[in-house]
Amino acid sequence: MYLKKETLTKLITRIIIKTITLYRSERVSKMRARKRSPSHPGRIIRMDYLEPLKLTISEMADILGVSRKTASKIVNGHGSVTPNMALRLSKAFDTTPELWLNLQVNHDLWRAMRDSREWMDVHTVPRLADTLR
Repeated sequence: MYLKKETLTKLITRIIIKTITLYRSERVSKMRARKRSPSHPGRIIRMDYLEPLKLTISEMADILGVSRKTASKIVNGHGSVTPNMALRLSKAFDTTPELWLNLQVNHDLWRAMRDSREWMDVHTVPRLADTLR
């Protein structure tokens, strides 16, 4: 049995879109199911770097080239890691900027999902697969 090229393309497109949709929904479900908040990057800094290295927040601020207030806000979970700060942290602690940004995004997304339910009222836009039928 042979399929026309257009039919095969539509079929493959539908499969790909369904796979992506399933993957995304599984990620959201896992995030929703999580009971405890992902660690704030500041907690990681405190537990994995400051305490073992016996660094103070002031010393860390000097190393990063930022104010003590900025460093303190992040370490105490009251400030967010920006892309610029992620670059500084990655250089100082020999990690990647993506590590720090991902920690921040995971923390922020979990809080947003818990703090507000308005996002659940948003309607899904029809997908490409739906328009190909």
